[in-house]
Amino acid sequence: MRVHPCVLLPLLSSLVLVGACRDEQAGPAHRAPRLPAPTTLRTLDAAPAELTLRSGATFAGGAIVYLGTRVTPEKAQPGQPVKLAHYFQAVRAPPQGFHFFVHVVEPESGQMISNADHEFQDGAAPLETWPVGKVVEDVHSVTMPGSPGRVVLGFWRDDERLAVDNPRVQLGANRVRGPLLGGEPPALPEYTVTRVKKAPVLDGVLDDEAWKGAKPVTLVGSFDGRAPRLRTQARLVYDDAYLYVAFDVEDPDVWGTLRNRDDSIYEQEVVEVFLDANADGRTYNELEVSPHNVLFDAYFPARRQGMDLSWDSGMKTAVKVRGTLDDASDRDEGWSVELAIPFKNLAEVPHIPPEPGERWRFNLYRLEHHDRRQVEGQAFSPLFIGDFHALPRFAWLIFQ
Repeated sequence: MRVHPCVLLPLLSSLVLVGACRDEQAGPAHRAPRLPAPTTLRTLDAAPAELTLRSGATFAGGAIVYLGTRVTPEKAQPGQPVKLAHYFQAVRAPPQGFHFFVHVVEPESGQMISNADHEFQDGAAPLETWPVGKVVEDVHSVTMPGSPGRVVLGFWRDDERLAVDNPRVQLGANRVRGPLLGGEPPALPEYTVTRVKKAPVLDGVLDDEAWKGAKPVTLVGSFDGRAPRLRTQARLVYDDAYLYVAFDVEDPDVWGTLRNRDDSIYEQEVVEVFLDANADGRTYNELEVSPHNVLFDAYFPARRQGMDLSWDSGMKTAVKVRGTLDDASDRDEGWSVELAIPFKNLAEVPHIPPEPGERWRFNLYRLEHHDRRQVEGQAFSPLFIGDFHALPRFAWLIFQ
């Protein structure tokens, strides 16, 4: 699920989704604990000598100590399961009624990659049963992310989290830092945009000479870079006044129910362009077009902050549907769209027109609803997180 402004924030015991543009990879939402049949609480006299991360962070005024975590294997490939073994010790009687949570988050922003919440020792060891002085171990598995992910953990009860004593060892919201998973993410892709003397005619048909000379790129799965089920190709060119973007979309069922400017078209089928003209990782613009040629545009002064829907991009667009719009009874071929985005209205543009060699940050997206239900996200630069606003994963746009 995804709603305005396309953010995944681990908040208390649940995932809260706020957003402009829909993110389909939110991960499983937290569910109320369902305990298995009672088993025996397992204790140790000490934590293992070899830990991937040694911590010493404390909760609730020193009542609980997080000793650390062991990751096995530490060098697993993205997508493979890894075993996490967490070690804690109660120094005095622990608080009652708290449940265990484990998240894997983006290290820089703290946004959710995956949710591994579960009951400690599968329900055999609620926090209040931990014997003082003994070490308790919890073992479970997560999937190795495609780019670095930070394990964060802690304890929750209703609408609160057990307080972490030292703010330096947490990643906000009383989430203690655990080990780092994954290696370096793939290099950011680049697109060299060519300058054209004759602008393309905006009719939704991609037969202009300008597009014939532009490099086509095929979008990939936005979460993991895999080949998507349906093809999306994009091209970009520019002139003195405009950046032109073309999408060609394979789609057996072209549809949409929203008709008004700045409607939440990101909840349906859409193509999107994100532009960070000065590449500062803060100010950027989001522009979207639906198959009904409905537009959405917004300005952000910082990542996910201050979304301004009153901003008008001034972009011109045209859509061509190859099939019957909004008719699920037949099979369509797809749709194509052309966007002419004026430089003068974009945020923090260094030069108009851009100078040769100038480098912007940007990304291209598509959202497809297979059978009008199952959401698939595509991107030029895969994000490895369910957030289209993941600015550090934006590609480079290089002006020729």
